[in-house]
Amino acid sequence: MTKAQNLTRKIMAAHLTHGELIVGTEIGLAIDQTLVHDATGQMAMLQFEALGFPRVKTKRSMIYSDHNILQVGFENADDHAFLSSAARRFGLYYSKTGNGICHQLNVERFATPGQTLLGADSHTTTGGALGQLAIGAGGLDVAVAMGGGPFFLPMPKVIQVTLVGKFKPWTRAKDLALEILRRLTVSGGRGTILEFDGPGLANLSVTDRATVANMSIETGAITALFPSDDLTLDFLKKQGREKDFSPQAAEAGASYDGQISIDLSELDPLVAAPHSPDNVSKVSELAGLKINQVAIGSCTNSSFSDLMAVAGILKGRTIAPQVSLVIAPGSRQVLLELTKRGALADLVSAGARLMEVACGFCNGVGQAPKTGGLSVRTSNRNFPGRSGTSGAGLYLVSPETAAVSALKGQLSDPNDFGEPIKVTWPERMAIDDSMILPPAPEGTQVEIIRGPNIAPLPIFTGPGPTIDGEVMMVLGDNVTTDDILPAGAHILALRANVPAMSRYIFSNLDATFPERLKKAGSGFVVAANNYGQGSSREHAALVPKYLGLVGVVAISFARIHKANLCNFGIFPLEFVNAQDLKEIQKGQKLSLLGLSPSLKSPTVLIMTNQNTGKNFQVKLEVSQRQLEALMAGGLLALEASGKVN
Repeated sequence: MTKAQNLTRKIMAAHLTHGELIVGTEIGLAIDQTLVHDATGQMAMLQFEALGFPRVKTKRSMIYSDHNILQVGFENADDHAFLSSAARRFGLYYSKTGNGICHQLNVERFATPGQTLLGADSHTTTGGALGQLAIGAGGLDVAVAMGGGPFFLPMPKVIQVTLVGKFKPWTRAKDLALEILRRLTVSGGRGTILEFDGPGLANLSVTDRATVANMSIETGAITALFPSDDLTLDFLKKQGREKDFSPQAAEAGASYDGQISIDLSELDPLVAAPHSPDNVSKVSELAGLKINQVAIGSCTNSSFSDLMAVAGILKGRTIAPQVSLVIAPGSRQVLLELTKRGALADLVSAGARLMEVACGFCNGVGQAPKTGGLSVRTSNRNFPGRSGTSGAGLYLVSPETAAVSALKGQLSDPNDFGEPIKVTWPERMAIDDSMILPPAPEGTQVEIIRGPNIAPLPIFTGPGPTIDGEVMMVLGDNVTTDDILPAGAHILALRANVPAMSRYIFSNLDATFPERLKKAGSGFVVAANNYGQGSSREHAALVPKYLGLVGVVAISFARIHKANLCNFGIFPLEFVNAQDLKEIQKGQKLSLLGLSPSLKSPTVLIMTNQNTGKNFQVKLEVSQRQLEALMAGGLLALEASGKVN
């Protein structure tokens, strides 16, 4: 008798190309949809071209212009011209600047229950709100998937998250997302997929589910997955996409690798205080904290229901004098609906500043707080310096908590405000896809536009039997990809230019790092747990490799970054004995021994500290496919050698 399957395994089984669904073993999945944007798409398209693919082979692939929207020089305009022409040439759809944030738009217009989505952005997980298996990855993995290749990952554990009860009047989906982070922390979800079920789901709309799915990546989870049910069908009808609906649910009696139960009625408004999304408290415990800025939007909380609730709170009122309130709708559809209902006038009349329909403040493109400023935000990350101001403190809350706080000039519990706002959805949302440009018909000759900001793609060579290098940095737990390569408008504008980006590697932690690594010629970074958490940006691996980084030695790695390190030929090495970390200091010289083309993975290798003369063991725990890429100098070099399976 066939064992009942959970929803994750059902979708994976239907898309399985390599391996078996055995936890911890590598599997390959066929990918139906892909997405990249104008901070990750430049490299992904250059890599797609370098791999020799003539045309995408997915059901649909998208490029969104939503990150690099601040055009103070030619760089971002160069990137957009390159991306739009590459999309026409290679068969992708291109969403123009001003049309919206990729994850909000993808939920509205393209996410399809039961399909797979691979995106070059960690918050691709948002698509899980509609029963789509939506996973973030590095751009090179997405380029391979666009060309029809499988996406490889270790088979995750599937954790059942059962929801019961109903939210209190002022508690929202963002508070549920923060409660999950409070329980799991920023590393407790590693190696898992969070699959939601239970009677409490009836109280979560698709946009509520999108908020929770979006922030699942902050736990380190691979993704989150909700069933596709009557609420999903209703949402798709409002988008004119009922034909895309299919019911998706776990089979009765399905088994899981772990369980979490959450009673929604027990949750209160929550806040993640600086400088980590898992630094969670009740808003009431921090209420009264004077604030300087409120920023509402991002791919987490910029939907129609989010902003209509904010408009209802602000209507007829005025924000506190010392507060700057900025609002960024998640899509042009949301902006049109706000305009039709007079809600936009309510926002502006209250003193809000309307930002462009884009990512904006979330990834440091504008609206940096003042020195030492406190900013209340509805976005998903509050890492140090992410706002563009290194000393600022970011507090993550629901849109309702943010709006009430803007009125009072201090972090405020919305329970003290009065009756909650009830949002009524229209039967049909404003649908206008005119800013999504279709690809040219297959076989059409399209010139790819390459301005001076589109630099050549670097290709690397493989190592010899021994790798020597200087210890460039010794770091602690939860080093983020923002720490490795910061966000912000001035750096985002260089995402197509590896030499230019190289000046900023670890610049928030040690501005001397790039010059020291170039001078050393070869180096290691040493760290503790969960190295590389956060954004999927493969540039945090590609650019250090360009400078000469040959390995990272850590206690553990975040999934996406570990895969990116392998893709670009940087060895992700894990201490067999975590205590060995204490023996390593910046400036020492390390040697990695025993490399050979016949090496099998996983394996244990020996490293020598040349300064102390001591040896210590490290695990190289990657797939055989990844090991071959490492020995070749990266996946592109392996492809060029003709040895890709």
